[in-house]
Amino acid sequence: MITESTIEYAEARRALDAICAEILRRDKKGVIAVCDPHGDLIAFARMDGAPLSSITIAMNKAYSAARERKPTKEIGNAARHAEKGFDIGYFGDVKFTGWGGGVPVWNNGSVIGAIAVSGLPQAEDIELAEIGVAVLTASRA
Repeated sequence: MITESTIEYAEARRALDAICAEILRRDKKGVIAVCDPHGDLIAFARMDGAPLSSITIAMNKAYSAARERKPTKEIGNAARHAEKGFDIGYFGDVKFTGWGGGVPVWNNGSVIGAIAVSGLPQAEDIELAEIGVAVLTASRA
């Protein structure tokens, strides 16, 4: 039997709350998605006034980071590489995205899920997602 660790809902809420608080502190708006290791949604928040397009993008970033076990920015960089790159459509899954802001959550050598942020500039999406990852990893230390 294969057993698999995952992010629990209470943990996901703590990460969401920390990210939302930081976005509000910056006087901005965003969308946050937390998923399990398969990319299925555990928790989600769309802040008032966040771009509607960021809803799907955040979910797809979390999905991609969990499925590929790497940050979505790395996926995008590989797809755009001048010599080694390939169209992201070749991943065979329309949900895959290479925009930065999706980050896998590791625990004891395994991905237990992912956190993604969308709606802000890419660098901030990444930074905010990493805040959520830090909250989750600290709670498991």
